[in-house]
Amino acid sequence: MRTLEELNIHNTYARLPESFYSRVTPTPFSKPPYLVSFNAAAAALIDLDPKEAARPEFTDYFSGIRPLPGSEPIALLYAGHQFGQYVPRLGDGRAILLGEVVNEVGDKWDLHLKGAGQTPYSRDGDGRAVLRSTIREYLCSEAMHGLGIPTTRGLCIVGSDEEVLREEGAETAAMLIRLAPTHVRFGSFETFYYRGQPDSLRRLADYVIDQYLPHLQGADDRYPCFLTEVVIRTAQLMAQWQAVGFAHGVMNTDNMSILGLTLDYGPFGFLDDYNPGFICNHSDRGGRYAFHRQPDIGRWNLHALAQALLPLMSEDEAKQALTAYEPALVEHYRDLMRQKLGLLEWRPEDGDLVTGLLSIMQANHVDYTNCFRGLGDFRSNPDALNAPLRDMFLDRVAFDAWAARYRARLRAECDHDAERKERMNRVNPKYVLRNYLAHTAIIQATDKKDFTEIARLLGLLQDPYTERPDMEPYAALPPEWGKHISVSCSS
Repeated sequence: MRTLEELNIHNTYARLPESFYSRVTPTPFSKPPYLVSFNAAAAALIDLDPKEAARPEFTDYFSGIRPLPGSEPIALLYAGHQFGQYVPRLGDGRAILLGEVVNEVGDKWDLHLKGAGQTPYSRDGDGRAVLRSTIREYLCSEAMHGLGIPTTRGLCIVGSDEEVLREEGAETAAMLIRLAPTHVRFGSFETFYYRGQPDSLRRLADYVIDQYLPHLQGADDRYPCFLTEVVIRTAQLMAQWQAVGFAHGVMNTDNMSILGLTLDYGPFGFLDDYNPGFICNHSDRGGRYAFHRQPDIGRWNLHALAQALLPLMSEDEAKQALTAYEPALVEHYRDLMRQKLGLLEWRPEDGDLVTGLLSIMQANHVDYTNCFRGLGDFRSNPDALNAPLRDMFLDRVAFDAWAARYRARLRAECDHDAERKERMNRVNPKYVLRNYLAHTAIIQATDKKDFTEIARLLGLLQDPYTERPDMEPYAALPPEWGKHISVSCSS
């Protein structure tokens, strides 16, 4: 374990031409910083001794008061398609890449300070993040990691009594240190394509390949292979989002990770009642990023990336790379849903079994997470009523019809119920970060400076599959008010 001063910090991105970024310095809060939350599990990724969080220097380093030894702060330039419209100059408007920590096993992690003040890409923004949004991102990134979904991670939140203005009114500021292998995104490539700078485009592609996809180095077809790998990773990420019931909310190309990570948590939501048309962002009036549209938007964004990479490959090569999307998406989603149903193998008729369940869940407004978790208790005995699960459905006749098909399918595999339940409980979470849970933690933190609920949720979401009797209320259906929380892009 290392101290803050002993972290092995570099910044390979800063070795690229300065047209790729701007050198900036974090702007300290106008009022003293304080530690809101520290994530020891994320600290382990960079070999940081968790005792370091107790040092007064900790908040100084991660609130811009003093530079972290070895850091080389920069704000990254990128563009992107936002709600389908190309915006040529975006970039890190309130986030600063401090550097990259290489841990003892050679893994590299960006230290990205979000809310660190204005940069050349802030446009009309103040460069700050608010405590409300940092709590949501911090908790959700850890929730996604606990669910086994590729994501950025949150190391800590540092707060301050400094006030910033948002559409909701005055709020307190905060900074979030997030970790990721890289923060390069689809929009990083788009900016050089639309500027007509093929040399910079090639330089960026070579950088990503050298740093993160070294198996492609030196290959004559490395750029088409690079695109194919991004296509497959993105398809698998979309399948994971759909299987767990997660809606991102702002799937702009500048929010799409080149490594297939869940990136930039603004408005998001986990499904409560199963509703494929769920829109988690009240700013998304047309429903472009509704839950059921995410796979299609993933494909759309990949087409935008492929367009940006055309100076590095032929149009036929780009089209061929894109053909990997549909089979990768279908195969991964099918496998995930097979596991969620507790099936040992996939059979052609199982697609109807999945869609049939989702259909009656939608018609009966059944909770997505609780239904699949409850499915683990399904008994394949012909005489079993499966009352707890059955009682989730108002239309019991429809459930009984589906249950008969499911029972026959389970018995065809001659599987034991107890063994199946054990498997299913490893893939169907007991707990997810419902909006009302995050909202409760936010209210306690912003109104009372009580951060205990953040810590409680952090620990719970890091292991969402294990039953915890003392945390049973966190698996309950949301209260009525909790189903109507409005979330926007304001942060």
